[in-house]
Amino acid sequence: MMKVDRKLLRTLKEKLYEWVFACLAFASLLFLVGIILTLLTESLPAFGRIRIDAFLFGQNWYPTSDPPEFGIWPLIVASLAVTAGAMVVCVPIGVGSALFIHELAGARQRAFLKPMVEILAGIPSIVYGFFGMVMVAPFLQDLLDIPTGLCAFTASLVLGIMATPTVASLAEDALSFVPRSFREASLALGANRWQTLTKVVVPAAGSGISTAIILGMGRAVGETMTVLMVAGGAAMVPKSLFDPVRPMTSTIAAEMGEAVMGSLHFHTLFAIGLILFLITLGINIIAEMISRRFRLKLGLGR
Repeated sequence: MMKVDRKLLRTLKEKLYEWVFACLAFASLLFLVGIILTLLTESLPAFGRIRIDAFLFGQNWYPTSDPPEFGIWPLIVASLAVTAGAMVVCVPIGVGSALFIHELAGARQRAFLKPMVEILAGIPSIVYGFFGMVMVAPFLQDLLDIPTGLCAFTASLVLGIMATPTVASLAEDALSFVPRSFREASLALGANRWQTLTKVVVPAAGSGISTAIILGMGRAVGETMTVLMVAGGAAMVPKSLFDPVRPMTSTIAAEMGEAVMGSLHFHTLFAIGLILFLITLGINIIAEMISRRFRLKLGLGR
């Protein structure tokens, strides 16, 4: 009787744990649905009064003028330009760091470098913003002889530094999934270490490295405080990377506190948030598709 009771109690505990973890898993889905519904309900009044094409491709963002203008094309271009510049910085540094840490560094170097990369990933974005505003912007202004150091180039540089730890950490994880037999087979066939690295290891981890790059892009495109502090804040289509810009995220952060609740300006800021959400959602879907392809390729599960 005692054994039966213990077995029943163990079964009940397992069922309880299963229900608890299931509720936690569905809670995250519930939060996602809540975010989507909030963005949709708050954005619809704006789309009811502004044509979608005028909103997306309008050249002027002057929400407090008379009459107000709500064209977010300069904000979209600024976000894309800053993100592209950040990728130019973080991809070679991040992937190169991952290759060195996992494939070339000795045990002591690896023990030092990997924790340092993780520390960089944990630094708050506002700290990067202060660093860019106080140190990087004045230095670039003097070095390049430009009117202001608060521009798209500075934002790209600081965002690239921010995204580098993400790319490096995920790319290093992807390299760790490459079977050791791949390297041994390549060396046994007469390839040197560099040929093994470039023609065997990197292609085998290519999907995982691509996922790391895309997630780093998502980190850059969704960043708020750093671009608010170092991008310059000018809502205009930049003619070069040395012009001040205002990405979508910094526009929401800068103006949400000043917009009258329920006004058209208030709802257009939510509409910008909806567009930004769709962009980041697309980036994450692509990253998940590539990651799944990588796992299936190596037989790590479906």
